[in-house]
Amino acid sequence: MDDAFVTVLVDADNLTGSRLQSLSEALDVVPPSDRRVVVVGSEEALERATWPEDAVLIEASGWQRADVVLAGEYTPATGPLVIASGDGDFGLLAQRHFGPVLVISGAPSAAYKKPGITRIDPVHEGTAPLRAWLASVVTPDDQTVL
Repeated sequence: MDDAFVTVLVDADNLTGSRLQSLSEALDVVPPSDRRVVVVGSEEALERATWPEDAVLIEASGWQRADVVLAGEYTPATGPLVIASGDGDFGLLAQRHFGPVLVISGAPSAAYKKPGITRIDPVHEGTAPLRAWLASVVTPDDQTVL
């Protein structure tokens, strides 16, 4: 994988349908060959959005089960990482990731309020900042991460 490869980890149980759908739609900025999208949650949560065909959907429910499955899908890399969850369980992962990190959440945990971690709520900020961040991390000529 090269540095432009984007890993998107989605904790579907932890976000509203509108946040999930906004993320799903914004992913069209990143070509499928340059991303890996993993969505984990209950059957109901997985159905809150229409996901790209290349997304890996994993049904997991029960206390912390989805979090464990999602964490197991993370592979340390230098490429951009998107974490769609306000749950602080992924805070250490975000803080230790070697590349740029974006958190999609309505009320992100304090664990995500560290330098180098961008936080966007597409419901309140719109999808333009989300699309701009994604475009900036996959465009080789633009090294600026919002």
